Amino acid sequence: MARLKTAVLISGRGSNLQALIDACAEASFPAEIVAVISNRPGVGGLGRAAAAGIPAIVVDHRAYASRADFETALDTALHESGAQIICSAGFMRILTADFVERWRDRCLNIHPSLLPAFPGLDTHARALAAGVRFAGCTVHFVRAEVDAGPIIVQAAVPVLPGDDEAALAARVLAEEHRIYPLALKMVAEGRVRVADGQVLIDGAAAPIGALINPAPENTT
Repeated sequence: MARLKTAVLISGRGSNLQALIDACAEASFPAEIVAVISNRPGVGGLGRAAAAGIPAIVVDHRAYASRADFETALDTALHESGAQIICSAGFMRILTADFVERWRDRCLNIHPSLLPAFPGLDTHARALAAGVRFAGCTVHFVRAEVDAGPIIVQAAVPVLPGDDEAALAARVLAEEHRIYPLALKMVAEGRVRVADGQVLIDGAAAPIGALINPAPENTT
């Protein structure tokens, strides 16, 4: 079976990128990473790509006079890599509606909250301030609205007494590393489609137990 050619967009250290690299290193995994593209030079994720033998490309947004010019260059790099799908992994640029539409249902993103709660930045601080009992992360198809789009996979973690932003972020990040490869795997296997704005997995709405599965926590 042909493996789904995947490009990963990054802006920083690339911890979710590493989770995808590790998953794709398995010969049985149905996707392969053909390019890692950063809008910022010199970031840690580029080193991760190089260490794995994956082409590491910089499309520096500061080198372009407009967002449209930057996205044209980004789109060119994606097509030259042969990418069939995009995984945005800490890519800190808002994509225009035109770009998103060109890659509609072929662009995934991971966000450190249980969307639609807490889109945007400072998710963990906002979750703690709101007093929620569970936080988590979401993999979804990208739409023009920030952190919106059909949800593929979510994972929840408990908010524990005494949590600060760093503690909660670390707990959520561990789940991000688990569910992003899972989401890409299901998409690459052809098990995921979007109907009426919602994701169907294997032709049906996914049961909640399959999507939210917090890891065991020792609360004693």
